[in-house]
Amino acid sequence: MSRGAPFRFYEFFAGGGMARAGLGDAWTCLFANDFDPLKAATYRANWGGDHLRLGDVWAVEPSDLPGGGDLAWASSPCQDFSLAGSRAGLGGGRSSAFWGFWRLIEALDRAGRAPGVVVLENVGGLLSSKGGADFTALCGALAERGYDFGAMELDAAHFTPQSRPRVFIIAAKTPAPDLAGPEPGFGHGAAVRQAHDRLPQDLAPRWRWWRLGTPATRNTRLADLLEPDHAVAWRTPDQTRALLALLSPQHRTRLDEAAAGGARVVAAAFRRIRVEDGVKVQRAELRLDGLAGCLRTPGGGSSRQLLLVAEGGDIRSRLISPREGARLMGLAEDYALPPGATAGFRVIGDGVAAPVVRFLAQQLLEPLCARGRIARAAE
Repeated sequence: MSRGAPFRFYEFFAGGGMARAGLGDAWTCLFANDFDPLKAATYRANWGGDHLRLGDVWAVEPSDLPGGGDLAWASSPCQDFSLAGSRAGLGGGRSSAFWGFWRLIEALDRAGRAPGVVVLENVGGLLSSKGGADFTALCGALAERGYDFGAMELDAAHFTPQSRPRVFIIAAKTPAPDLAGPEPGFGHGAAVRQAHDRLPQDLAPRWRWWRLGTPATRNTRLADLLEPDHAVAWRTPDQTRALLALLSPQHRTRLDEAAAGGARVVAAAFRRIRVEDGVKVQRAELRLDGLAGCLRTPGGGSSRQLLLVAEGGDIRSRLISPREGARLMGLAEDYALPPGATAGFRVIGDGVAAPVVRFLAQQLLEPLCARGRIARAAE
């Protein structure tokens, strides 16, 4: 393969293909996998289905993976990390999903065609789960197969008006000292540094402080991505009053102060259970910083995010729409969503923000993969 050919990748736990959306036209997907029929149908609607395999990752065989990919991307389920000692196979449930993926990388490595770069994306709790034992187990698996690795925590808010911090573990087989620094930099917050400090002595030498530039200043706000007022369904005045009644005095004061000048104010609103004076109460909490909160799936009791819009002395409320959610994930306007809000947020809420993937690809993944090609050509 020439150095100028498209980079080739495998996309595991692919969902609606948001990692693929972020990687962009310089990348060709060789194989994708997801076990959820709705997400697989959304993937096919956007990317075609010739290379998509619907089913449990444990049912995928190494022979199903064509060629040799430059990169393997895996956004494994985050409900239960259980990376330490959970290689249970098909009977192990979601907690074993990572090992179902990793056994394929191990098999490709034994056959001499492992991807030169692996990206593992998950929620921030991965760094500290089980006192760090899960993260250590993951790093041990990477090191055993000859990968150097480093982690970073990036918030989609740098790129799109949604607060969505995620951890990205990037592992590479080919040394790339010019792409790593001697100390922490952008993306290496306290949780990442603590995870590094907990590594045992045999794994610490494999750690890399991957170097990233600072993203350009985001120039969009939540209000910029919303549908026109006439094109969406608003909640009734009684529903809005009930929502406002859930605000704490502090949050109501913040809203009133923001709206005092009469200009349009858009706030993201969340309903949560808080303990006040020893009693559980439901509260509505606001964001007035121009960001939406982290979008979530409808499962597990999560509620859809609401908007409060104050303008000219009037306050209205409504739900964020799936199309608005897609914009907050950095997806194109022609990205095909499944019909219905529940289905739409089931796909969107489990995804990775596409602009974050594009940033990582430009800053790190493409240079790492290019070095891997050079190294393989020299062997």
